[in-house]
Amino acid sequence: MDLSVGRAERGLAFSLDEVTGAVGDSVTVLPVVVAVAALTDLGLPLLLLWFGVFQVVWGLWYGHPVSVEPMKALAALVIAGSLSVAELALAGTLAGGVLLALGAVGALGALADRIDDAVIRGVQLAVALVLARTGVELGAADPAVALGAAAVGVAVAAVGYPRASALAVLALGVGLAGAETGLPGLAVPDLWVGVAVAPTADALSATAAQLAMTVGNAAVATSLLLSDLFDAEVSPDELSASMGAMNLVAVPLGAFPMCHGSGGVAGKYAFGARTAGSNVVLGVLYAGAALGAAGLVAAFPLAALGVVLVLVAAQLARTSLRTDSVGLTVGIGVLGLLTNVGFAFFAGIAVSALRSRVGGSAA
Repeated sequence: MDLSVGRAERGLAFSLDEVTGAVGDSVTVLPVVVAVAALTDLGLPLLLLWFGVFQVVWGLWYGHPVSVEPMKALAALVIAGSLSVAELALAGTLAGGVLLALGAVGALGALADRIDDAVIRGVQLAVALVLARTGVELGAADPAVALGAAAVGVAVAAVGYPRASALAVLALGVGLAGAETGLPGLAVPDLWVGVAVAPTADALSATAAQLAMTVGNAAVATSLLLSDLFDAEVSPDELSASMGAMNLVAVPLGAFPMCHGSGGVAGKYAFGARTAGSNVVLGVLYAGAALGAAGLVAAFPLAALGVVLVLVAAQLARTSLRTDSVGLTVGIGVLGLLTNVGFAFFAGIAVSALRSRVGGSAA
């Protein structure tokens, strides 16, 4: 199967494929933001609204289905209670400043040129494995819903509409959530929520952990995947600069720290997105949820999202295995699953450099 689309298709389309493709990115966002809103003082409507804004902004800016996702290392820490909201705000703002600076000086492009392609594929595989584990965990929390959602997805795919399977699963979830909450009502979120920052050692270490993951997955690996799937010339430095800009603008106003990511790109592609229309569709859906359906989103059965997350992970894993060194790629992927993606990225660089040195010496 041809995994790329010609540059002639760059632009906007609003077909059913773009709608279903938008769903593929949402599953990398909704479980995280719902959990964060439930466990912290950050409001779900405002979180969704900022994600919606930047889906539209970067879709139109790049002209391709670029993802906008939560910074997952920071999300894990704040969900676990290891970071306060104030520390999260500082970490997100610092990360934004560093990413903008790295992009401005072209540091990541120079880094990407020196990194073995198998290492980047390993980062993609690590993200796929983490997404798959998260999906299984979400499904295991409510097996009946997960099995029902899987059955709906399989049935839709079996009758000839595989790209609509995710939309069908989400429709099921909306129905279940609506049965619990009733019809949503309009509620305009406070758009100007200032967040204090707390300069602590925990915030600084969290920033470092997130940057290690962001450089590997959200910049370098995402740039490669956009090229693979959409024939898109989007450099790691461009992605770094856009991530930096959106966090410097939005995090101090109550947004969750955001990044691009290969998981969301793979999700959009897997479920049909081929243009930036999917970004516009998803941005509108997020805005609508923020204004009138935050309760519905909060009640959405995460087990159903888990099913879609596994499908997204499968697409990303297939792409990651297009490597000339399966052993190195798989090793980095497994290490990322067992530790974290940032650590696996730098460990992979070290192993690749050692292999090159040993190979050069042998020659």
